[in-house]
Amino acid sequence: MTTENRSLDVLNSNGDPSLESVETESVEQVSQGTGAVLRGLDRVSTELQDFELATGESFMVGPLLVTLKECRYPQDNPSGDAFAYLTIEDRLQGEIVFEGWMIGSAPALNALDHSRYDVWVLHCKTSSGDDIAPAE
Repeated sequence: MTTENRSLDVLNSNGDPSLESVETESVEQVSQGTGAVLRGLDRVSTELQDFELATGESFMVGPLLVTLKECRYPQDNPSGDAFAYLTIEDRLQGEIVFEGWMIGSAPALNALDHSRYDVWVLHCKTSSGDDIAPAE
C-alpha cells in the first residue's frame, strides 16, 4: 500500500507510529509597514549611509538605485525581525543586480552581490510613521 497523495491527518488516523513525531509548521502572522530604514555601505570609502524609504520609493547608493517594494514585520512583535522586498539596479551596468526579500536579522541569507556596495534592511516603518526599531 502506498502513502502517496494521502494527507498527514489520514496517515495519523491509521495509527502509523512513525508519524507521531512529525511536527507541523506554524505560519507567523505579519503586518505590512509603510516603509523601511535601510543602510548602504561603500566598501572602498567605508562610508555608511542610513536612508528611509516609503513603499514604492527609491534611493541612490553610489550607482545603485534601491527601490522598496514592501516591508513586513511580525504582527505580534513589531520590533521583531523586518523583511523587505527590494529591487536594486546598477545604473552603470543598466541591469538589476538584486530583486527579492532581504531579512533584517540575516541579510547574508539573500544578499546583494556587488563588488563595492552593500545594502541591508534595518527595520520597517509603521502606518503612524514611527520607526519600528529592532529589539535589542
